[in-house]
Order: sequence, then structure tokens, then C-alpha cells
Amino acid sequence: MKVALVYDRVNKWGGAERILLALQSIFPDAPLFTSVYDEKKAVWADNFELKTSFLQKIHFFRSRHEFLAGIMPIAFESFDFSDFDLVISVTSESAKGIITSPKTRHICLCLTPTRYLWSGYRDYFKNPVFKFITRPLVSYLRMWDKIASYRPDEYIAISQTVASRIKKYYEQESTIIYPPILESLEKLMDLPAQNIEQKNYFLVVSRLSRHTAYKRVDLAIRAAKRTGVFLIVIGDGKDKQYFKNMADENVAFLGNVDDNTLVSYYKNAKALIFPGKEDFGLVMAEAQRAGTPVIAYRAGGAREIVKEGVTGEFFDKQSVESLSSVLKSFK
Repeated sequence: MKVALVYDRVNKWGGAERILLALQSIFPDAPLFTSVYDEKKAVWADNFELKTSFLQKIHFFRSRHEFLAGIMPIAFESFDFSDFDLVISVTSESAKGIITSPKTRHICLCLTPTRYLWSGYRDYFKNPVFKFITRPLVSYLRMWDKIASYRPDEYIAISQTVASRIKKYYEQESTIIYPPILESLEKLMDLPAQNIEQKNYFLVVSRLSRHTAYKRVDLAIRAAKRTGVFLIVIGDGKDKQYFKNMADENVAFLGNVDDNTLVSYYKNAKALIFPGKEDFGLVMAEAQRAGTPVIAYRAGGAREIVKEGVTGEFFDKQSVESLSSVLKSFK
């Protein structure tokens, strides 16, 4: 059986990319189709046979995907999957819109219906001028996205939160399969942790982008400033300096680290702070597997992962005050 994988863009590292690596372990010969590929920011994809769209020829787009929204539908409709028996699209945007023949089965592993068009529209278009200017484009993309949502033969949702959105926005049923912890990471969980010089710290593991507003890394940094707790931030992104500028000396930024180091920081942390509203939130599952409690905003996938009073605690408002009150109880 010939299998292909499809993903929106290969230019970052996060939970979705770990899902792709898990799929590669199941289908090692499957090529990965994507709109653009940035080899410097996606070293995790080195072992994939990558098939990029015509957008790859414009180097600027490889790292500035926010300018691609209006062209992404054309990019994915241009791929030819006639030689494949099964195509699995992993997507929160346009990859579900690929066109396949009746003999090719298309399974969409949906990370969420396109956030900036549906559930997160108000967050992305707060500026009234920007909202007005982009209204024709958003209208077109919503129409295309709704049509494209009928192209997969079957949907897999990564959480109940996502399944509810698929039902609401796409009027489609889905099967829930929670993302796995990577086997390579799982093996490290039972090994002794590396010695970590810093003790009594809280941990954030996230991509650092202020345009990904729902992650709310800023909230954890401001709560650390208020309470005086030591916070370690693992992850990288184009806005790393922005977050460093808002932090005091009690916040350390480590950038991206290898899995062995990541597991060690999980194991030695007082708690993982998860301040955003995510579709699932794989780092919460990883932290709990390492035996570390999670302090999470009571929304999204966190409600399906964290067992209150057992594997972690919730805070009820995305505010510095609400998070700080829970942090103080862990001090």
C-alpha cells in the first residue's frame, strides 16, 4: 500500500511535528507533501522525502507563511496523489483541501478547523481596520474551507475540543485519537534524570510567537514577575527577544533543547505551567508522564489531560492574578 503524508508547512517545531514523526515511524516510506519547507527551522524533517509546492521557489515564503493564506488552497490543490492508496493529511489549515481520486482514501488528522477563520477569528482580527481590509479574503477562505472540509473520507480529531469544532464548523463527525508521546521520548521517561543545576523552578515549554496569541506565554512570564518564582522557558521562535524583554532575572530562556535535556527539565520542575487554550497540549501529557504536575488554564485540551487535584491544578481566568494565586500554593 502506497501512503503519503500531507502537512500545511514544514517550518517550525511543536506538537504537530511530533505527530508527524509518530506517523513516520508507522509509514517510514511515506513522502511528506507540504506548501513550503525551511530546512533551517525544521531539522526534524531531515529524514522525510519532502514534496513541496510551487511556493517553495519563493524563498521569502518559507519563513513568512502568514502571507500565504490566500494562496495555500491553490498550492494544495496542485498536488497529484493518483499513485497513492492512502493519504493522511495533518492539518489546521489548508492541507485537508487536497484533491484525491475515488480509489485513494483520504484521512484527515485534524489539529483544529482553521483557527483564524473560525474559533480564533476574533483574536486574530482585533484591529478594526485590518478586519475591514481582510474581510473579502476571509469570506473567500471560509467558503473554500467549508468546501474543502468535505474532501476527506474520514476525520480524526486530536481531542474532544477539536471534535466539537469539526462538528460545529464543518458539520462532520470524527473519531478522537489522542496524540502519542514519541517512542524516543517515552524511553527516556524511565531513565534517571540529568543533573539540573537550577532547583525549585517552574517550567514553560512552548513556541515563542506573540502572533500565536492563544499560547499566552506572556501570562506565565508576568505571573513569575509578580510572584517571584523562578521560571524556565524551553522553546524558540521569532519573538523570543520580545518575551525576554518583558521578563525579569527570575526567568531563563533555554531555547530548543534535545529530548534527553527536555525530559530532565520536566522531571525536576515543581510544575509545568500551561497558560494557553490549546486544541490538545502534548507537553502536558509529557510532563505528567515524567511525574510532574501541571498548572493549566481550565479550557481546551487541558480539561481532557489534567486531573484536578491529582495530576495538576487549574486556574479559571487567563489573568496574572488567577495564575499567580495557584503558583503561590506551589511555592
